[in-house]
Amino acid sequence: MGNDELVIGIIGGSGIYDIDGVENGVWVKVTTPYGDPSDEIFTGSLNGIKVAFLPRHGRGHLYSPSTVPYQANVYALKAIGVTDIFSISACGSLRDDYRPGEFVIVDQFIDRTFSRKKTFFDEGIVAHVSMAKPTSSQLCNIIMKSAPNNINIHNGGTYIAMEGPQFSTLAESNLYR
Repeated sequence: MGNDELVIGIIGGSGIYDIDGVENGVWVKVTTPYGDPSDEIFTGSLNGIKVAFLPRHGRGHLYSPSTVPYQANVYALKAIGVTDIFSISACGSLRDDYRPGEFVIVDQFIDRTFSRKKTFFDEGIVAHVSMAKPTSSQLCNIIMKSAPNNINIHNGGTYIAMEGPQFSTLAESNLYR
């Protein structure tokens, strides 16, 4: 995959292990300085756009949320030429007006994890990265425009990442709401 064209990386959540409609699909093994990613990466073309799909938990759900090799996953996607990454996550909403089966294009995060490495900038490299606007508005707009009309999709929302595999208590959910 070349570096001069758009290559979309997709990180799938629990139960998402492939993408229908991918042409010339092949699983590619990638190793990284951060170890092996969660799985091989499924590469191909979807509607004329190069895509690279990585199951976050591995096919067969091998990794718990706390043991997913996040650094290796991101590094592996970038190493094969991915220019933009988005992640799919199946989760509940803390908003009564969002119904099961609806989609949210997240534009903000609250990170409540504590045992995951959160940076590539350590051990000899010091860099500070702004997280004020952690998502790409351009990629969010592309996703919104590409969504089929029969899908209820919300533009903008906050994702709360918990240190799984447990879910939040009712008190925590009310706090986050």
